[in-house]
Amino acid sequence: MEENTGKKYELIQNTLGRKKKSKLSTYSELFVGKKSLWALLKYELITTMFAECPGALGIFLRGIFYRLIFKKVGKGVLFAKSISIRNPHKISLGNNVIIDENVMLDAKGVDNSGIIIEDGVFIGRNTIISCKNGDVILRPRVNIGFNCYIVSLNKVEIGENTLFAAYTYIIGGGHISEELYVPLKDQDTHGIGIKIGRDSWLGAKSMVMDGCNIGDYSIIGAGALVTKNIPDYSVAVGVPAKVIKDRREK
Repeated sequence: MEENTGKKYELIQNTLGRKKKSKLSTYSELFVGKKSLWALLKYELITTMFAECPGALGIFLRGIFYRLIFKKVGKGVLFAKSISIRNPHKISLGNNVIIDENVMLDAKGVDNSGIIIEDGVFIGRNTIISCKNGDVILRPRVNIGFNCYIVSLNKVEIGENTLFAAYTYIIGGGHISEELYVPLKDQDTHGIGIKIGRDSWLGAKSMVMDGCNIGDYSIIGAGALVTKNIPDYSVAVGVPAKVIKDRREK
């Protein structure tokens, strides 16, 4: 799984500059995700005309026209202005999703499914959700605070009703560093995946590393670094994060 993930991510890196392509072709692959001229023109027209449109009018127009470029957009979705969208044909949005200003949704990949955002999810300002041939799934009513970062080389899944405070980082992949004399950016990557259970709360500036799962009904303290699995009902704090309490205990 990890080896295949690394090879597929290398194909994405080729698009970023290892292979010589025209600027238009590179732009189309990275931002639009399709090679057809019609897909490029539609993407450019809609994002150029409506992405920066202010106020209630902008929200209304984006609600109408963004449906033409996303894979799926449910009822009552609110798009604030200045949202960056890449590979929108691999992004699905449920009902009553709210995406705040300056959010980036990047579903790029060779054969991944992309980003699935289910009903009632809120994504706070300046948050980045980035697929690097991985998938990101936000279950119903997930609340992502301001300036958060979620990256996936395999699969990152966030359970329903889970809350992220500001500056929370979910690092679903990384570089292998076994070769001393090969630049780190040129070495293979790993993407094991991350699963965070339902009804959990991650405190401000907490970080979850690749391969770590957090159980249901758990709390991760502010500034904690999760480097191993956290059981259900746990309260974990510190660097690295350690369980200090079971929430079921009185």
